[in-house]
Amino acid sequence: MKAEMGFKDIIRLDSELNQIQDFDLLLERILFEARKVVNADAGSIYITIPTEPGEEGNEKLSIKYSQNDTLQKNLPPGQKMIYSIFSVLINEKSISGYSALKRTLINVPDMYNIPPETPYKFFTHFDKITGYKTISSLTIPLISTEKKLMGVIQVLNSKDEHGNIIPFTSDDEIILTHFATNATMVLQRAYITRAMILRMIKMSELRDPNETGTHVNRVASYSVEIYDRWAYHKKIPLEEKEKYRDILKISSMLHDVGKVAISDTILKKPASLTPEEYLTMQDHTIYGARLFHDEISSPIDVLAKDIALTHHENWDGSGYPGWIDPFTKNVERADTKGKPIGKKGEEIPLGGRIVAIADVYDALCSKRVYKESWADEDVLAEMRKLSGIKFDPDLIDAFLEIMPNIKQAREQYPEED
Repeated sequence: MKAEMGFKDIIRLDSELNQIQDFDLLLERILFEARKVVNADAGSIYITIPTEPGEEGNEKLSIKYSQNDTLQKNLPPGQKMIYSIFSVLINEKSISGYSALKRTLINVPDMYNIPPETPYKFFTHFDKITGYKTISSLTIPLISTEKKLMGVIQVLNSKDEHGNIIPFTSDDEIILTHFATNATMVLQRAYITRAMILRMIKMSELRDPNETGTHVNRVASYSVEIYDRWAYHKKIPLEEKEKYRDILKISSMLHDVGKVAISDTILKKPASLTPEEYLTMQDHTIYGARLFHDEISSPIDVLAKDIALTHHENWDGSGYPGWIDPFTKNVERADTKGKPIGKKGEEIPLGGRIVAIADVYDALCSKRVYKESWADEDVLAEMRKLSGIKFDPDLIDAFLEIMPNIKQAREQYPEED
């Protein structure tokens, strides 16, 4: 019965996974579904990243997501589990590293009784920290059609129909192998999409040294975390939530792409801008919106345009560029001097309001040529102070509720030296 249900799930998942466009969110969903098809209580998914100078080999495994139903049940409703960010060398010492090195599935029925002659070992450190006991595990590498190692899935603690922890079966091995093959093909497509977006960001980075890949990945990660908490409070239906968070993750990465049209003398100025330079800089919102204008627009195009245009609008209407057509520059709503009135409150699209918080938070936390990074307590005090002025109060409340998740996302994408 378990194998039959697993294969039915895989057939259903083929089409569902293909609808997810963001690489990171796809990894998260793949881990969730991999656990589901083999009834695993917990698990982690890793991706390959380059090793640091002096480390063994050319690539290592970096954890991207970890899930644990038992630990999750102990958390307040709506709160996400926090897990350690770490990497694993691809060698024979760890189970995931061995699986990646040998490109083979590993089924361990009892992690605390691995035969001493086995080259890999189980490191009990995380069990001791969390109080969770890992017993059975099933680990499989994700290999692309070009034979490239993309990562590793590790599922933990298979459960029977009574909730008892049991070893993973040979049927589970077949199911997970089939699932991993299909998931890897979908991951390849999402990886290409991510690579294309990061190339656009790289183009912006050539002009603006602050517009780095790590910065946009952090802003995108913060944005999804903020949205998830806000959506929980607003009781947004699951299907709507999943679709929006997917396009939000991609679109928010492109929030400042319009800076490619701004002069280097402004973008690379190692000091504060003059009032005239600041006005010129404001046009990056308009240029960014223009990049996503097309007669045939995808949901990503629509949201990316909204975010690029409005992520500098303020809740109280004091932001920019205001009510102006980005394609003609015609003023749609003007003040007594004929200048565009700023959009305010919910006139600002949700994506723009979310990214405004994520972008300012990351800017305050980060060192720039013209400023030092702020202390955490000063950053949060400033964000609170700007609630209802610059930021949507509901979204700021959501943001402040999930600071452990925000800090974890920041740890995933540290500043580049």
